[in-house]
Amino acid sequence: MTPVTEHSTDKLVQAYEQMLKQTHATIERAQQESLPRFRELLEQSRDNMVALGELTREEADKVSDYIKRDIEDAASYIVETGQEMRDWWRFDLQLMEKRMLDMFTQVADQTSVQLAQWAENARQMSLYQAGEITGPGTLICDRCGAATHFVKAGRIPACADCGNTGFRRHSEHADKSI
Repeated sequence: MTPVTEHSTDKLVQAYEQMLKQTHATIERAQQESLPRFRELLEQSRDNMVALGELTREEADKVSDYIKRDIEDAASYIVETGQEMRDWWRFDLQLMEKRMLDMFTQVADQTSVQLAQWAENARQMSLYQAGEITGPGTLICDRCGAATHFVKAGRIPACADCGNTGFRRHSEHADKSI
C-alpha cells in the first residue's frame, strides 16, 4: 500500500480544495433560498476562479470534472450500498482534515436528487488516471490491485508497485464484484 500524504504545492490540488470550499460556502447560502443546485454552483465556482485569474479555463474545467467524478463515485456507492459517506472513504478518519470531510459530505448530502442520476454516469466513467486530481480515499490499481491512499486531495501517481496508470475507487460495492 502506498500512502500519499505529503503536502503538495500542486496548483490543481490547491484549486480542487479551493473550488470544493467555495462550492460548499455557496451551497450553505443557497440552501435557505432554494433546493441545492450542485452543478450550477460548481460551475459558478469554476467560472469565478477563471475570472479571478486563479486558473485557466482548461485548468478550471479539469478541476471541476475531478470534483464531479468524485461526487458521482460517492453517489454510486451510497445508492448501491445504502452506506454512509464515511464508509466510502474506507480509511481512518482521523488522518483527514475534518473540514474536508464536512464540506464533501454536505455537498454530497445536499445534492442527493442529482446523485442518483450521477451514479449511472459514475458507473460508466469510474476509471481514475495517473496525473488527475482526486479527493481523499483509496484507489486500487487496475493491473496489480495495489492500493494508494489519499488523506487529502492530491495528484494521482502511477502505481508504485507496477507503474500502471489506471485506478478504480476502492469501495465495498467494488469488492463484491471482484
